[in-house]
Amino acid sequence: MEPILRLDGVRKHFGGIRAVDELSAQVQEGELVGLIGPNGSGKTTLFHVITGVHKPDAGAIEFRGERIDGLEPHEIFARGVVRCFQNPRLFGGLTVLENALVPPRGQVGENPLHAPFPRRWADQELQLAAKALQTLAAQQLAGVAGHWSTEISGGQMKLLEVTRALMGEPRLLLLDEPTAGVAPKLAGEIFEGIVRLQKDLGLTFVVIEHRLEVLFDYVERVLVMHQGRIIYSGHPDDAVKDANVVDAYLGA
Repeated sequence: MEPILRLDGVRKHFGGIRAVDELSAQVQEGELVGLIGPNGSGKTTLFHVITGVHKPDAGAIEFRGERIDGLEPHEIFARGVVRCFQNPRLFGGLTVLENALVPPRGQVGENPLHAPFPRRWADQELQLAAKALQTLAAQQLAGVAGHWSTEISGGQMKLLEVTRALMGEPRLLLLDEPTAGVAPKLAGEIFEGIVRLQKDLGLTFVVIEHRLEVLFDYVERVLVMHQGRIIYSGHPDDAVKDANVVDAYLGA
């Protein structure tokens, strides 16, 4: 089966720093994959390269059989590759609901030719608002939909990031440490929610996560990065026994 994401010899260097170094990997559609490795191994840079924030110096990136490594971030987003950041990038001057309404594509009211005429976009706006409220409720955020995004807890901010990503109609979601800074109970709930989305919507996930005790309970496969390269791809249980992984990341 054709992978949803294929990386072939991808390279991104910053001067003498080989952040991503001739990296090749594949992700199958519907997979839930963990991306782990020591700090500085290149994980977040890899996400930047996949989503077009950084252009690769060499190599190819294919999403659903199409080369995307030469596209701009908004073009990659439009094809269904959506990411969440380790530190939520929310709009502080908007409510939780308004934040959720930013990502949907093709909003008629955003066109300056149509914006002065509510008749042209009011129905679409109501439909999107209903969808946003439903999505917020699924992420346990219905009770704070009218709150300013700066007034909710750190854990709720993480969930709002996921909500916004879902409103962008993704096929592949790249999550950068979704449980960083949240309580253990909420960390488990976040991953349970990820699994539900994977199963119910058929979404594909690649998740950077340092809390291995949580990650390993949910992912089907892990990719281990070290010095810009993938040094292991396989089941989490086998990763902890791999000599290269232990030496580079887990310790003795």
